[in-house]
Amino acid sequence: MNAEQFNALFPVGTPVVAYPGFRPEDDPTGARIETTTRSQAKLLGGHTDVVWVHGHGACIALTHIDVIGAQPDEGGVS
Repeated sequence: MNAEQFNALFPVGTPVVAYPGFRPEDDPTGARIETTTRSQAKLLGGHTDVVWVHGHGACIALTHIDVIGAQPDEGGVS
């Protein structure tokens, strides 16, 4: 899912689980943050779709964001 698609489905303030390092399937001990988005998603550097979340200072790739309550075909797994 790209930033434009994410923004069309999920407004700022959407509850998400963010994985700032690795997704759990890649590292089960990696950090997991239950939070909300604090920005619209953007294309960073012309190559990575990202969003900023509460409780974390840096942006997080949409591939490392799961929307809470969304089904995978609705963007729950980006």
